Amino acid sequence: MENSSYHIRIKKEYATAIIEDLQQADAIEIIEDQIHDWQKNESKNRLVQMKINPSAVLSEEDFLGALNVNEKKI
Repeated sequence: MENSSYHIRIKKEYATAIIEDLQQADAIEIIEDQIHDWQKNESKNRLVQMKINPSAVLSEEDFLGALNVNEKKI
């Protein structure tokens, strides 16, 4: 059998239902990773910075657009 990688994009409104269905069918196992204190602190700091200077925040669309442009250059 050929080793292949597949990339899928699931629309947000369907993601939870699909994951729950796969879990009920025993097709996947959900592994919960611990969120470290430094990660929690970094998130809190970023939220504070966003409130202080909201114009410095990129929208999700802008971020993903910039990411896609950078991937194509590689």
